[in-house]
Amino acid sequence: MVKIYGIPNCDTVRKAVKWLEANDIEHEFIDYRKNPLERSTLEAWDNAIGWEKLLNKRSTAWRPLDQSIKDNIDRDSAIDLMKEKVTLIKRPVLVKGDQVHLSFKPEQYSDIFN
Repeated sequence: MVKIYGIPNCDTVRKAVKWLEANDIEHEFIDYRKNPLERSTLEAWDNAIGWEKLLNKRSTAWRPLDQSIKDNIDRDSAIDLMKEKVTLIKRPVLVKGDQVHLSFKPEQYSDIFN
């Protein structure tokens, strides 16, 4: 089963879920505000796609962070930060088997599921 992670009020997450529904793709939506992510999940995503891609530096949660945190970010601190502030994770995260995909574009999902 496909899992899609995000927050329900995110427009991109809503579009991705609608696309999955419209294409009859069985999926489970996981709201990571209500269901906190395990560090091991974030580490697995890092191994699959890299923490640099996963960390959303355009997030409104990134801007107010202390500059010293931003300047010294590395894998471990990024994973800790994303675990603490889930809105720092780019959305949505789609997990299909051992594949991890970020973001949503209809053509991207078409490629994943065809």
